Amino acid sequence: MIAIGGAIGTGLFLGAGKSINFAGPAIILAYLVTGIMCFWIMRALGELLMSKLEYHSFVEAIYDYLGKRTAFVIGWAYWASWIAIAMAELTAIGVYIKWWLPSLPQWVPGIITLIILLCVNLITVKAFGEVEFWFAMIKVVAILALIAVGIFLMIVQFKTSAGVSSPVNLVSHGGFFARGWKGFLLSLPMVVFAFVGIEMIGMTAAETENPGTVLPKAINSLPIRILLFYIGSLAVIMSIFPWNQLNANSSPFVLVFNEIGINGASDIINFVVITAAASSCNSALFTTGRMLSELTGASKSPRVKRVSKLSKHHVPSVAIILSAILIAFSAIINAVMPSDVFSLISGVATTSFLFIWGAIILAHLKLRKIHPDNPKFRMPLSPISDYIVLIFFAIVAVMMLFETSTLISLIFDVIWLGLLIFLSRRHSSDEHIAL
Repeated sequence: MIAIGGAIGTGLFLGAGKSINFAGPAIILAYLVTGIMCFWIMRALGELLMSKLEYHSFVEAIYDYLGKRTAFVIGWAYWASWIAIAMAELTAIGVYIKWWLPSLPQWVPGIITLIILLCVNLITVKAFGEVEFWFAMIKVVAILALIAVGIFLMIVQFKTSAGVSSPVNLVSHGGFFARGWKGFLLSLPMVVFAFVGIEMIGMTAAETENPGTVLPKAINSLPIRILLFYIGSLAVIMSIFPWNQLNANSSPFVLVFNEIGINGASDIINFVVITAAASSCNSALFTTGRMLSELTGASKSPRVKRVSKLSKHHVPSVAIILSAILIAFSAIINAVMPSDVFSLISGVATTSFLFIWGAIILAHLKLRKIHPDNPKFRMPLSPISDYIVLIFFAIVAVMMLFETSTLISLIFDVIWLGLLIFLSRRHSSDEHIAL
C-alpha cells in the first residue's frame, strides 16, 4: 500500500486529461509498456534486496555492486529528488485548498500539513505506515469507484453529453493511435513520471517484518495492481467520453462524477487530490529521513554522524527534522513565485528517477555477473529484460528533448548529477558513502 500510495498521485486525478489529449487512446498502451518496465525494475530491486536481507536500502546494494562513488551520487540524488517532490506536493496542497479558501496564502496549508506529517513520522514507523495506508486507501477507493461507475454506464448504454458510453469510443474517433506514433512516444516521459515512488519498497526493507516473505509478495502484486488502476481508469474514462471531448486542463474524474449527477463532485475529487499530495509528502519525509541517516551514518565527523542517530522510538529523528526544514523552504518559493513552482520543482525531481532506476538495473546486472546462479527471487528474462529497460530509459530521455519543459528538467539534472560526480571524488577515499 505504501508503494501504491507513492506511485498513484495527483498526476492521475488531475493530469489524466492532459495525458489522454497528448496520445489519444494509445495512452493505455503507454501505461502498459511502462508498467512492464516497472515490473522488471521492481524484480531487479527485489533480487538485489533478497540477495542480502541486511540491506537497509537499495543504495547499499548499489554501493556493493557499483562502488562507493556511484552510491554517493545516487544516494544524494535520491534524497534531493524526494525533497523536491515534497516541496512540489506541499505547493499543490496550497493550490487545492485555495479552491475552498481563495483568500488564504498559498504557503500556509503546506506548512500546516508538513508540521502534522513531521509529528507523525517522529512517533514510530508504525504511525507512518498507518497514515500512509489510509492515504493510499482513499485514492484506491476513488479509482475503483470510477471504474465501477464507468462499467455500469457502459452496461446500461448511458447517454452522456458527449454520446453513448461504450468501449467502441476507444477506437471510433480517429483510431487507437489517433495521435500517431509520435504522440505515443512523446507521452512516455509523463507516463514514466506517474510511476515515481514505486521503488519505495527498497526503502522499507529494513523495517519490514519477515522481509524474505513480504517483499517478494509485495513486489509481484504491485505492478499488476497499479496497471489495473491506471489502465482501468483511463480505459473507462475514454469509453464514457470520447477522448477528443475531454478537456486537457480539467480532471476527467470530476467530469464523470458530475455526469451521473453527484453533487459536489469537484469537492470530492479536490479532497482526494489533497490526500494524494499529502501521501506523497508523507512518503518523502519517510524516505528522506532514512536516506539522510544512511548517507551520514559512517561519517568520520561526530557532528555529521549525529544526524544518523535513532530516537527512543527507533526513527532517525534528526535526519527527518533536517529534511523537513529544507522542505519548508517551499513556503518561501511559494511566496515569491506561486504560479510556476509546482511544474518547475516536480519536473526536475522526477527526471532524476531515470538515472536512479537505471542504477538499480546496472547493479542488478553486476549481481548476476558475480552470482550467475543466485537462486533468490530471480528477475524474469534477465539479462535481456535488464537491457530492454535500459533501452526504454534511453528512448524516454530522447523524447524529453522535444518538449521545452522536459528538456529544461533533463539539462538541469545532468548538471546536478555532474556536480554530485565531482563531489564524489572528494569522498572517494572514505570507507562509506557519507557526506
